[in-house]
Amino acid sequence: MHEVSIMENTLEIALKNAQAQGATKINHFKMKIGELSGVVPEALQFAFDVVTQNTIAEGATLEIETIPVKCYCHHCQVEFQPENWFYECPQCQQLISKVLQGKEMELTSLEISC
Repeated sequence: MHEVSIMENTLEIALKNAQAQGATKINHFKMKIGELSGVVPEALQFAFDVVTQNTIAEGATLEIETIPVKCYCHHCQVEFQPENWFYECPQCQQLISKVLQGKEMELTSLEISC
């Protein structure tokens, strides 16, 4: 389960930032996770609950925003969300390799107490 190592790295980043701000507690994490990132949100939540134990983030909440896949067709110059795993332009039916979003995995905000 790579979600544990992802959450360990995320927690390390959060702790460094929180401590730099003089925080005594991290209350809330917000993350953006793309549908193509390979991360299972439920597994990430489980990993979060485990790795935050005995840290200033214990008891914090994790909010996950799922980012849908968005593609771009060079031929039609149109952005679209594919309907399935075949990224086919809805206008010209050409297969698309340009993915604009959906691979994200980022910590976007922290709520702390000092």
